[in-house]
Amino acid sequence: MEGFAEGYSFFEKNSGSYTAAAMGDAYVHDVADAIGILHDDLNAFNGFRTKPDALKGDIAEFWHSDTFNIDAIIKGSKSRTYVDRSHDFASADVSSNFGKDFGLKYYKTGADSAKQQAKSVFERFKEYQSQGGKDSLEEFLSKRGLNDIDTILNDPIYSGQLRVIPKDQLEEATAWLQRKILEEGSKRPEQVARYQETLDMLTDKIKDGKGTESVALTKEEAEQLARLAKEGKITDETLKELGISTEDLIKYEYVMKQAFKAGVSAATISMVLKVAPEIYKAISYLIKNGELDEKQFQKIGFAALQGGAEGFVRGSVSAAIITACKAGLWGEAFKSVNPAVVGAVTVIAMDTMKNAFNVATGKMQTRELANELLKEMFVSTCSLIGGGISQAFIEIPILGFMLGSFVGSVVGSFAYNVGYNAFISFCVDTGFTMFGLVEQNYELPAEVMEAVGFDVFKYEEFKYDEFKPEEFTFEEFQMQEFETESLSIGFLRRGVIGVQQIGYV
Repeated sequence: MEGFAEGYSFFEKNSGSYTAAAMGDAYVHDVADAIGILHDDLNAFNGFRTKPDALKGDIAEFWHSDTFNIDAIIKGSKSRTYVDRSHDFASADVSSNFGKDFGLKYYKTGADSAKQQAKSVFERFKEYQSQGGKDSLEEFLSKRGLNDIDTILNDPIYSGQLRVIPKDQLEEATAWLQRKILEEGSKRPEQVARYQETLDMLTDKIKDGKGTESVALTKEEAEQLARLAKEGKITDETLKELGISTEDLIKYEYVMKQAFKAGVSAATISMVLKVAPEIYKAISYLIKNGELDEKQFQKIGFAALQGGAEGFVRGSVSAAIITACKAGLWGEAFKSVNPAVVGAVTVIAMDTMKNAFNVATGKMQTRELANELLKEMFVSTCSLIGGGISQAFIEIPILGFMLGSFVGSVVGSFAYNVGYNAFISFCVDTGFTMFGLVEQNYELPAEVMEAVGFDVFKYEEFKYDEFKPEEFTFEEFQMQEFETESLSIGFLRRGVIGVQQIGYV
């Protein structure tokens, strides 16, 4: 039963830590998957014969949509954008789930991009005619769902959309729109509204207004990506040069936010596992005695506080470590670290720190600390092996590992206790000290010293006088007994007298 309790105790501490580490690993994995989507979307243009100058607009659509989604995952936002690839009249290039649409124009200069973003319905009709269109103005508008000719001809065809242009053209485009507003104000006041609306909606990024945004892209960068995409040569290194990688995007700010989130989950798990045995005891007491024990409820409360607090600390630390490692913030070599190992090492390290403090304050001896460290290392190894085996058969993330981890912890605890007892027996018989881990005490107990005739010094004790009333007793006849002198022989036996301490018993 002792082995089961110790195994359960280790599992209770390790499960929350591992869950938090797994959450950190999944977080970085989700970010990496989103970067992989960008990589695949750009390389999907492999084999296109379109010139880079014309293809850069299509590249920009996927770039802005995908980098926005990457930023949303990093920041834990639910906002998402989608490239619609629609060629309908005035359709948005990128739509979203937060009620905003985006139109992208990547032309040669900032003035050209601004002009295209501010294009009116009537200007679009004139372009249609210049390209050989035969429909009348009424037919042109009717086919596109526009009927009120008198009020819509001067409206921008992309009205309501946020207008995204190259980063390096934003200043020039803004100046051009401001100039057009001043010019048209004195010449054609009816044209001012479309230029003003375009200026108000002009940006170089996709934004949701809540902190999530895409990565701005220059015209030259878009053309370079188009050239590489046409040949299918967009690589991880290509994206990294533009700042798109886990180590560039996942800042320590987001590592700590993820650690806090994972820590809360770990605290919940640890609290449940810590409280469960106490609840079981309370129910068992109720069944046996027909009433509830007030002290049992106090234990449940203290167990919840202790389990939640310790679980949060362990979970936060393990999640922060695994997130930083997987993101590459501590170097490429740490990207392959196993979340389960990080969780177990975190538990061992924090328990060792707590035990070391107890040693420093005299509440624990060094050999006890060493014993606890060896035990946790052995049990954690069994836990990792059990978790790995069960995960291979139960492919449900986290759950499969935790089931095997529980079995491994209990089995490991039983195995350690059996081995420890055999080891101590060997030390009792041979006097082996295991390089100082076991203390061999050869001092004779005071009882033995007294038995062989030695005077044993004892500290004086203060004893107060007690009042006893006088008592009358009848005289009794007692026979005198004769005892022959005999020789008494006793055998000393050595055994365990303390934690990893052997002496005469």
